[in-house]
Amino acid sequence: MTSQLLHDWLNRLAPYLYAPAVTFAGVLALFLAKRIVFRRLAAWAAKTAVTWDDLIVRALSMPLNLVILASGGAMFVFLLPLPVEADHAAMTVLQGTVILAVVLFADRMLTGLLAQKAGSAVFGSVSQGVMKGLVRGFVIGLGALIFLDLIGISITPILASLGIGSLAVALALQDTLSNFFAGLYVAIDKPVRTGDFVKIEGGFEGYVIDVGWRSTRIRELANNIIIIPNAKLMGSVIKNFYLPDKEYGFTMEMTMHYDCDLVKAEKILVEVATQVMRSTPGAVKESESFVRFHTWGESSIGFSVILRAQEFVDNYLLKHEFIKAVQARFRKEGYPFPYPTRTLNVESRTVKDLKAVLGGDGAGTR
Repeated sequence: MTSQLLHDWLNRLAPYLYAPAVTFAGVLALFLAKRIVFRRLAAWAAKTAVTWDDLIVRALSMPLNLVILASGGAMFVFLLPLPVEADHAAMTVLQGTVILAVVLFADRMLTGLLAQKAGSAVFGSVSQGVMKGLVRGFVIGLGALIFLDLIGISITPILASLGIGSLAVALALQDTLSNFFAGLYVAIDKPVRTGDFVKIEGGFEGYVIDVGWRSTRIRELANNIIIIPNAKLMGSVIKNFYLPDKEYGFTMEMTMHYDCDLVKAEKILVEVATQVMRSTPGAVKESESFVRFHTWGESSIGFSVILRAQEFVDNYLLKHEFIKAVQARFRKEGYPFPYPTRTLNVESRTVKDLKAVLGGDGAGTR
């Protein structure tokens, strides 16, 4: 009788003895297998030129650890002679852990990709934080809805409430959201970048010093700051003087007297332009300047001289030096400068009538 009781007691005790050992062995084997596989995956990812595979390896490590631990816990419960409710609870915990692992993986993966893209975008650290917060909120919210549906809680009322709430928020934050999405467009399409010199429709021009999620700041040459909402910026015509590169070609519109020798004058202008381009800071010294006559004016011939600066703001000094040099050279060559003139054709009869009115030959008059 005593031996039978001892045998029954050992049978009941056996699961509590081997369950921890089997669970520990299983979890240890899974961790060792994961370590070996991940070491090889990390070595393979390090050899590739792309970066997304490295992100996958890093993002998958911690979620897999959670799944392995949850699997060990579920295995331990299943090995014990516990009620069905305990097995059901263990399975629910395991499923919830898997959902949590997927959420963590998606969060780490998406935020990692966003951080990589944001490194080459024009957004500042605040805007990157906003984007990461939105991505993280979406992933966690989706995971929470899936878990609630898993445990039998209806998510239809929640979805309806979210839809109504999202509509109300969108209407209340219409301007803010339009500026935010316009900022996303700036970050992706990059019509302007920090440091660019731009001219915005309306006459605003200056250096772009910051492109945020709501507005863009431009510093004028007079050191004033212009703050433009991103939605207004994207709705305007933008002239970026740094695209495709910083070099800036411009024309000097000038006039020349009709008595000048155009062939010789062209040669002189090219010589002066070349000298100015070689000696003035900010000029593209290796570029060639040329002259184009284009207009028959009332008292002069119009022409353009094409010069080239290293960037937009350098054109002011080039124009200054070029005008001084042209005036000095033309005076040296004895070229007349054009002034507005008018020629009046008067009939002789009219002249006689004017003389008669003025008193004969007009003596004593002015």
